[in-house]
Amino acid sequence: MTKRLNDRAWNEARPMTILPGFIPSAPGSCLISCGQTRVICTASVEDKVPGFLENAGMGWLTAEYGMLPASTSSRTTREKVTSAGRTYEIQRLIGRSLRAALDRKRLGTRTITIDCDVIQADGGTRTAAITGGFVALSMAVSKLMASGALSQNPIIHQIAAISLGKVHGELLLDLDFVEDSSADVDANLVATPQGEIIEWQTTSERNLLPVQQLQEMVELGMKGIREHAELQQQALRGL
Repeated sequence: MTKRLNDRAWNEARPMTILPGFIPSAPGSCLISCGQTRVICTASVEDKVPGFLENAGMGWLTAEYGMLPASTSSRTTREKVTSAGRTYEIQRLIGRSLRAALDRKRLGTRTITIDCDVIQADGGTRTAAITGGFVALSMAVSKLMASGALSQNPIIHQIAAISLGKVHGELLLDLDFVEDSSADVDANLVATPQGEIIEWQTTSERNLLPVQQLQEMVELGMKGIREHAELQQQALRGL
């Protein structure tokens, strides 16, 4: 049995807190903490869409992601975002995931940008960004509806995300940095709490994943998704 920090069980996620309204100037924002990982998520709204959506009668959601240089134990160099590299791929993942939450025709001809800034990294930064990004998105949409800018709620699915993996032969939920860096297999799951999968990313780092363990792994991830979704709802209910 793998010994985990704070004696976490194999199927236990790290303690999560979501503080909504962390950036008062943003239409939607939160500080999400998953163990020692902390991410600031904000949602901004513009009354325009990218050129490829002109006259399409629908809106757009995009995302940006970055890590502060001091977010890790040794300084992380600021990455210039191009159409390649880790940061670009994470941004695309966040954007794809949160677009799945929306009926973009209801959004109208406007763009919501989700900015995710990692201020402390200890594994699971991209999944924390998606979970927190949904809270920021929900807040921004609520303000648009309250102002009369939207007549229908464009959010049609609740979205959350969590990491998991196989470490020293054992399945573990919500990997911290030490676990992730020694994982045989690591994965990220993005899904609705009802069990509809949006993204499932799995990488064999040191050993291959037997296909018969795939369903067990997904079920473990869904346990974490449902728990995170409840925390999202608690954060939004307090507004």
